[in-house]
Amino acid sequence: MISDFRFWHFFPRQGQLIHNIQTTEMRNVSKRIAWIFLMGLLVFAVSEVWGMNTESLTPLLAAGMWDAYTVARWTSLMGTLLWGGFYVAFHVYGTAFLYSKLLRLPWRAALIMQIYVTALLIIEKGLISLLFAVTGYTMSVSIFSFGPIAYTFLDHSFLIYFFNQLTLFTSLIIAVQYRFIRSFTKINPALILFGLIILHIVSALIVASVSLIPVDDILGGFMEGGNPFE
Repeated sequence: MISDFRFWHFFPRQGQLIHNIQTTEMRNVSKRIAWIFLMGLLVFAVSEVWGMNTESLTPLLAAGMWDAYTVARWTSLMGTLLWGGFYVAFHVYGTAFLYSKLLRLPWRAALIMQIYVTALLIIEKGLISLLFAVTGYTMSVSIFSFGPIAYTFLDHSFLIYFFNQLTLFTSLIIAVQYRFIRSFTKINPALILFGLIILHIVSALIVASVSLIPVDDILGGFMEGGNPFE
């Protein structure tokens, strides 16, 4: 039997989707992945065009260096699109491959699972960008995370960045992955849930560590011909 993969139809009907994956051949999966790539690039591009994370270019504008500022903004946009493409590809294909190999999850099931995971990540980024655009300013923490609470009580950047990675959407992602893995493997459900929680905590620790790297200072040092690590 053949069934169509309708993204929004199955979004609240995960049980029906899993049943269809197990008993039918799903069509239009590649088309839905293409839409995920398009929406991901759009969210990244709109955020960049609006000016998020481009504060390091402000001195060029303030100095009246219009040509340099224009080139820098276009270069920044191209870099953002490349990063957005890599971000979506990693979460859809890369992570699906790892789950497929490590947990013996069927490739099509792992791929569809990660399509929803990636969609949730893009929706989160889109909502945050929309909120920043409406309010007219940005924050280093997400309103959907424990970051604002950590920022209130803690004075350690690493811990703030760590809690900022643990969001409402992280819980939804764990729920989606738990249901898929439980349905397509014989692993103990409690072990699946524990493993997913640990995995996302470790991922948050890694992202928090990377967030502390002074990328702007390093790039600025290279561009000025100096030693960025001095």
